[in-house]
Amino acid sequence: MSGLFALTGRELKKWYKQPFVLFISLVQPIIWMGLFGKAFNLGALAPPGSPGGFFGAADYFSYMAVGMLSFVVLFATMFSGMSIVWDRRLGFLNKVLSTPASRGSIILSKVFIAVIRALTQAGIVLVAAVVLGLQVGAGFNPALLLGVFAALFLMSVGLSSLFVAIAIRSTRWETQMAIMNLLNLPLLFASNALFPTNLMPDWLRAFASVNPVTYGTDAARQLILFAPNWTNVANDFLFLGGFAAIFATIGIVLSWRYLSK
Repeated sequence: MSGLFALTGRELKKWYKQPFVLFISLVQPIIWMGLFGKAFNLGALAPPGSPGGFFGAADYFSYMAVGMLSFVVLFATMFSGMSIVWDRRLGFLNKVLSTPASRGSIILSKVFIAVIRALTQAGIVLVAAVVLGLQVGAGFNPALLLGVFAALFLMSVGLSSLFVAIAIRSTRWETQMAIMNLLNLPLLFASNALFPTNLMPDWLRAFASVNPVTYGTDAARQLILFAPNWTNVANDFLFLGGFAAIFATIGIVLSWRYLSK
């Protein structure tokens, strides 16, 4: 545990000593909300007087703004594996592997800092969405935000563990970037972050049904925009909990076997 706390503290210091990086990471989702969510008046496509607003939300901006929380978590966790690549290239990983700190603590420190960054950025984006006009559901209670961030927590643990596991044997940042660019768009667009899955083609809907971004976004929308269907919310948490547990375990097991200098 001492090794885990020390390594997590190091990663945290690296993060808050570079506030410009945080600023840049927030610009993209805010631009998406401000330009795509506002400029594309997709709500006008709904027939006049149609019930339920747009996809069950008051307008498309509100529907999309909640999806941006998953967008932020996805892109924040993608870079968790990149930290291992740079630690290896700069020689820091060799030093850590020479200490009594376990290999599992190295992996978990990368996961924890990715979770902290993802939830912090998601909180800032949520505030920005409210300022830009997010309309919550009639039964919304601020206490439900705890459930929203719990779902985002599980999703960020699973995604960061996935990207760290991919990076364990990587020695080139170009390889890791190529993998990230390969996975980010399918995970984003084959989910309900921007568009409901029930209107997608069958083959795409099948992929979305096993996409963790879909379940994280659905849990957040249920708690912020809709009258929560607690059965659906429970199913979302079961999937996200299993996803986080499986990939965190895979990451630790792979670190025991393959993490080397």
